Amino acid sequence: MKKFFFPLDTVLSYKEQVLDGLKAEHARILAKVRECEREIEELEELHRACTAEFRKNQFSGIKINEIHTYENYLESLGLKIRKKQEQLEKLQIKEEAKRNEVVEAKKETSSIDKLKEKKRAEYNKELQKEEEQLIEEFVATKRAMARLLV
Repeated sequence: MKKFFFPLDTVLSYKEQVLDGLKAEHARILAKVRECEREIEELEELHRACTAEFRKNQFSGIKINEIHTYENYLESLGLKIRKKQEQLEKLQIKEEAKRNEVVEAKKETSSIDKLKEKKRAEYNKELQKEEEQLIEEFVATKRAMARLLV
């Protein structure tokens, strides 16, 4: 019997390449999301530390121009945090969209792969039937030859 051939192998290969590309894009976006989250955490930590320092200095006495400097700096940090959070939201939306693309591509690849496995199982079943038939023919021929020799 001829070797197993699946006519959609090229399509499956193409779909797998597309899936791999989408997974790589998704991984890059996820890395950007993690980086943005890390930057927000750093800015928030800086904001907390500066606020604590400002309060400490207020109790020990501080000049008005230094108060304004602290307030301006804290406001600037707050603005940076808000901008980073907006950037993070956009990245998360982008990540979710890419994840959905990956899921759809995986479904397409999976359906073709299941079809391939089904066809392979049919091929193997047919191959087994042919082998059983050859064995039966061999046994029948051997018995016929044994009867002729007797």
